Amino acid sequence: MTKDKGTYTSGSLNREISKLADNINIRNHSPKKMGRKMLIWKSTVAFSYKLKRLIDCVVALSALIVLSPLLFVVGLIIKLTSPGPIIFSQKRVGRFGRNFRMYKFRSMYDGSDALPTPVVSTESDARRKEKTKDDPRITPFGRIIRKTSIDELPQLANILIGDMSLVGPRPPTPDEVEKYTLDDRKRLNVIPGLTGLWQISGRSDIPADKQLELDKKYIASQSIWFDFCIILKTIPAIITGRGAY
Repeated sequence: MTKDKGTYTSGSLNREISKLADNINIRNHSPKKMGRKMLIWKSTVAFSYKLKRLIDCVVALSALIVLSPLLFVVGLIIKLTSPGPIIFSQKRVGRFGRNFRMYKFRSMYDGSDALPTPVVSTESDARRKEKTKDDPRITPFGRIIRKTSIDELPQLANILIGDMSLVGPRPPTPDEVEKYTLDDRKRLNVIPGLTGLWQISGRSDIPADKQLELDKKYIASQSIWFDFCIILKTIPAIITGRGAY
């Protein structure tokens, strides 16, 4: 059967449609266009990190100035009620696996960090230590500043240095990182924080495996607005003292 010059068979029509689709796909994904998209993405990420860093520095410096009388009083009480240094520092793992010294007001008897840590043993997850409520190493005043999270305030200095951020996963200890799975190591792709998603969800009352899941959820959803919401929710979490010990 003959066919007119302008008539297409079903097969030839499908071939023409496929060619047209390929041409559109090539134009939409040309190297030049993809390069622009990559540049825009990199610029957006870089701007977000710089903005987050600026907010961290402004808030941390302002908080240190405003809270300086409280910091002085707390330091004085620690010195008068328990022999030893006012500030306790511990090696923690930060972004990309870099070690740094994290600062806290000392809440334990001097030298207690050298003693075995009394932790809750969990069969479900051995990657993160879980605190006990009746740790005998903690001083009477130490229980108060832990309950109110005042012991964490020296980490504002860590934020100014750049080791930590206001919001992010809590910095793990080196021995915790050694037990991480490959998926758990995603936590090390971001700067650790003073507060985070699991701190406003129950803190130490949350099982270790759930803490890791909340940290990974934060990493997948992080934004300036999300950080702001977490900071706001941190205030009632501190007031109620739920899970803080």
